[in-house]
Amino acid sequence: MTTQEPPRRTTPVYAPPVPDVGPDALFVRHRHRSPRVHASAYIAPTAVLCGDVTVGPHSRVLFGAVITAEGGPVEIGAHCIVMENAVVRGVPRHPARLGDHVLVGPHAALTGCVVEGDTRIATGAVVFNGARIGVGAELEFHSVVHVGTVVPAGMAVPMGWFAGGDPAELVAPGEWERIRDRIGPLDYPGTVFGIGGTDNPMPDIARRYARSLALHHQDRILPAARHERLPGS
Repeated sequence: MTTQEPPRRTTPVYAPPVPDVGPDALFVRHRHRSPRVHASAYIAPTAVLCGDVTVGPHSRVLFGAVITAEGGPVEIGAHCIVMENAVVRGVPRHPARLGDHVLVGPHAALTGCVVEGDTRIATGAVVFNGARIGVGAELEFHSVVHVGTVVPAGMAVPMGWFAGGDPAELVAPGEWERIRDRIGPLDYPGTVFGIGGTDNPMPDIARRYARSLALHHQDRILPAARHERLPGS
């Protein structure tokens, strides 16, 4: 006579809870708008997201990075990486938008520009207001893309070089006369600050900028893990 073994107990398998996105990151409500982040994104504990900022699926904002909507929105697409101490800023006349698959290197600074996608922006690169970076373009270390400049798809701006104009003309470091020739028609003070026609615009620029930034007095830091989620995430 054979005896049957008692049925084995099986331990129920529970899916681990999905961690909150960046529970220790700094989310700031600014100008009555709060950051919105997809549930699959990662925001590092020391990153700052301020105002009308959107971070898309599977994107990563690393330590010390600042994404700030200073009167214009910032939209970050899917699978983007904003690395340590980089700054992405939207301004009133020039929102900032990163398409999908964009890598922004450490200490890079992007203000009021559009990066269409599939792009590497290397360490220390600077992109100014109204610029557009075409699909697949690359900005090498410490390159500069000036205001209103269009970098065509697939173009590479070499290390330390200046890009200015539409389409971009590339100028090597140290060619100061050519750089000045390109900068003049692009009207940096008018494009960035709405100031022109004066030999010393800085007092007016500083006053206007200080007046705009005074709105941060009304900011509200959101409670931990209480930021808004993108719909559908």
